[in-house]
Amino acid sequence: MHRLWLFLGAIAGLIVVGLSAWAAHGTPAGFDGVQRRAVDNALMIQGWHALALIAAGLMAESGRRLAHLAGAAFSLGTVMFCAAVWWSALGNPSLGGAAPIGGMLLMAGWALLALAALKR
Repeated sequence: MHRLWLFLGAIAGLIVVGLSAWAAHGTPAGFDGVQRRAVDNALMIQGWHALALIAAGLMAESGRRLAHLAGAAFSLGTVMFCAAVWWSALGNPSLGGAAPIGGMLLMAGWALLALAALKR
């Protein structure tokens, strides 16, 4: 199962590099201000959590259940948060609580990863 977190972390990293290139070179002409800041925030969050998923995968390799829970929280939280921010930045209606719930899952993932680090 730990390979899933490693795989998802690598895929999230791949996607964030592609989206960063698109955001830098291919966004629509009127895409600036608040939209641009939102996209930059989503890209930063996704990039950090791609690395967090890899850390969770490495820690889960030794059978740490909390690291597996952290990987799940990072995966779901990244998708919910980043998708909601991108969706909104592209001019679509809000997805409601998806971004805040995703953010809470990301924070839970960090707490779980910290606890996993303390366990033997």
